[in-house]
Amino acid sequence: MFSYFLIYKPFGMLSQFTREGDHATLADLEFTFEKDIYPVGRLDADSEGLLLLTNDNYLKTKLLEPRNRHRRTYYVQVEGEMTKEACVELESGVKISINGKTYLTLPASASQLEVPSLPERNPPIRFRKNIPTSWVSITLHEGKNRQVRRMTAAVGFPTLRLVRWAIGKINLADFGADGAKPGDVWEVTDQEVRKLLL
Repeated sequence: MFSYFLIYKPFGMLSQFTREGDHATLADLEFTFEKDIYPVGRLDADSEGLLLLTNDNYLKTKLLEPRNRHRRTYYVQVEGEMTKEACVELESGVKISINGKTYLTLPASASQLEVPSLPERNPPIRFRKNIPTSWVSITLHEGKNRQVRRMTAAVGFPTLRLVRWAIGKINLADFGADGAKPGDVWEVTDQEVRKLLL
């Protein structure tokens, strides 16, 4: 019997159950998972948001296989006022460095975003009085290491806060009447998970 869980991974938590240094892990969530449940992909410790956990290896393979171009949407707070020109650059593909090699990102979707309704980050991001911040929504069909951060930096807007808002058609707004908050866990059905593949 397969099980599927979505979590709102908090800032500072590793996307794994194994201890590593002083970081919190998925084992610190207020939920007990079966031993064969593992995350599909990962979010860096300094990123937050939607993460899928399952024991369905077929689904894991399907979602992680690059040629399937699985869709993920991120809400990104950046330093400076994001411009339409920068969004066009992000959509067209930008050159970033991956393992010391230049990589041209695949075409993406990027648009300026009003300040989204998200829980405050703990700890909060550092604010500088003289430097404004803004938000952008970026949808990728690939998942290179720290890709979103490298992309926004490449167009002149360093990332301050990174939240994975959606996996496929499932997003954080789908869960919780009062809105999702870091540390939340939801068990979902295979029918709901099929939305991920659309």
